[in-house]
Amino acid sequence: PWQRGSNENTNGLLRQYMPKGSDLSIYSQDELDAIALSLNTRPRARLNYESPLVVYTQHIALLQHPTDTVN
Repeated sequence: PWQRGSNENTNGLLRQYMPKGSDLSIYSQDELDAIALSLNTRPRARLNYESPLVVYTQHIALLQHPTDTVN
């Protein structure tokens, strides 16, 4: 079944690290964390070529200091 485009894109990125249907139990937590970090620090066109981690961090900072602006 089809999913939203963003899900399909993320699935495609994930497939660069592990084939579809992979048994996740063969990966250590450190390996899974490294894959997650790699995906979260990869720039995305949808985010104006910022990484998800940068955008998330900016939004958290804005919530903590609502008078600041985020570019």
